[in-house]
Amino acid sequence: MDQQAPPLAGRREWIGLAVLALPTLLLALSMTSLNLAIPYLSADLNPSGAQLLWITDIYGFLIAGTLITMGTLGDRFGRRRLLLIGAAVFGVASAIGAYSNSPEMLIVMRALLGLSGATLMPSTLSLLSNMFRDPAQRTFAFSTWMATFMGGTAVGPLVGGVFLERFWWGSVLLLGVPVMLVLLALGPVLLPENKDPDPGQIDLLSVALSLAGVLSVVYGLKQIAGDSASRLAFVYMAAGIVILVVFLRRQRRLSHPLLDLAMFRNRTFSVPIVALAVGIFMNGGINFFLMQFLQSVLGLTPLQAGLCTLPPTTIGMATSMLAPQLIQRFRPAFIMGPAFLAAAAGHVIISTVDKDSGAALLVVGLAVMGTGFGLFMAMGTSLALGAVEPEKSGAASATSETSTELGLSLGIAVLGSVGTAVYQSTFRSRVPEGTPESVVDRAEKTVGAAALEAEKLPAPLSEEFLDAVGSAFAAGLRTNSVIGAVGLTCVAVFVTVMLRHLPAQPKGSGGHGHGGGDAAPGTEATPSPAPGTEPVPSPASGAAGAPSPAPGTEVKRDS
Repeated sequence: MDQQAPPLAGRREWIGLAVLALPTLLLALSMTSLNLAIPYLSADLNPSGAQLLWITDIYGFLIAGTLITMGTLGDRFGRRRLLLIGAAVFGVASAIGAYSNSPEMLIVMRALLGLSGATLMPSTLSLLSNMFRDPAQRTFAFSTWMATFMGGTAVGPLVGGVFLERFWWGSVLLLGVPVMLVLLALGPVLLPENKDPDPGQIDLLSVALSLAGVLSVVYGLKQIAGDSASRLAFVYMAAGIVILVVFLRRQRRLSHPLLDLAMFRNRTFSVPIVALAVGIFMNGGINFFLMQFLQSVLGLTPLQAGLCTLPPTTIGMATSMLAPQLIQRFRPAFIMGPAFLAAAAGHVIISTVDKDSGAALLVVGLAVMGTGFGLFMAMGTSLALGAVEPEKSGAASATSETSTELGLSLGIAVLGSVGTAVYQSTFRSRVPEGTPESVVDRAEKTVGAAALEAEKLPAPLSEEFLDAVGSAFAAGLRTNSVIGAVGLTCVAVFVTVMLRHLPAQPKGSGGHGHGGGDAAPGTEATPSPAPGTEPVPSPASGAAGAPSPAPGTEVKRDS
């Protein structure tokens, strides 16, 4: 029996896509601009090495720990409602965080940003997945979503650089506030409310287990990253792993699990999820070192450092938008495999960077990385979410975001710690004679602190000191690049082998998870009903009417 072709999106869905891109832009602005401000907040708040790591990635860890819960809440209470609540809280936390006067205060605000950010992404992806059921249109929608995110990562450093040259470091946290206001104004008017009519009860014990497990592991990692690798740190990590195992076993017994493990039996869902998590993990170490290297080692201004990120993010945006065309000509395995190899090649180039090579070589490496990054992110997200039934889109979206956020945060923590350890050991071996031990102790915590300590030393010693700092930090960056190149090459082989069974999605093939329609974005040759409206009978469908909204969802339109 032939499957009915999925409905095509109409004008309202394409306008909704523009609105749903706003949370993505908001999150990208906040993340990239904060990375740019690390040297400045380090000088102002004087955080320890462990506190600096908490500031940079507690946001991602709390997102990873609560995404599944927030995805379930969206399925139950409404994805649009959760999206708007999260946007409001995110804006308020950004404004308060901008005026933090201690590392602890900033960490708390970043934690609140993580909790509210966890409401945004699963709601956005779930709404997109239900609004765009045709595979080709869905790939285009997710590619646009990804391009917007990467556009935010490009604009964030530029705007953040301008702000940092004119205002205090906290001003960069305010960048997302205007975007949040636009979303709150347009969201209720243009977005359909969408939720699962039968989501089941929320299992509070599962919520507690997932949070306790993730946060225990994170705490242990942070202690190790902060040069406090005590026995207690490993106890926390082991306890967290045990709790997560209990959490997973419980999900198998529940009729309405917080995380539906059955989704992972579908290779088209699980393979992209794993590949994206590992790929982003490998990029995490580069992300942690990048802005510090450009500013504290190469001596660039914040604006100049921001400009260095423009070519790679622009290229990443362009390649992500190629995904809808490539998927119609080639098998997904033969797109994602080379994309991961391109990212690995970028890491290889960066592994040749040193303190005297200048910014050009680093930018070239980042640009090559961006070529593969944009493509495998857009393709992987579209494949994974297109492989599940519509009624599971909230949980699937949350699982996808959990994997990427956890991958990035773990990459920053683990590879950031590895790179930092290399920096510290290399720095210790190259410290010029006559440097006070107290200066060395402070300088080895962060490269920003080292730059400040160098200003206190007499001229000849200061130059030798900075030379040692730059060489040591470049060694840490190169180490992370080599690890990333090897890891991404392994992922390329993995996806090529595991996804080789998937065919291309030629125009008009239809079918769940494959194929696609041939309508251009914005056209309504055979449109689906606007979300929230009753199906209108068409000559082609006879008495049955136009295709109904996605099964398992309750769709209504509020303004």
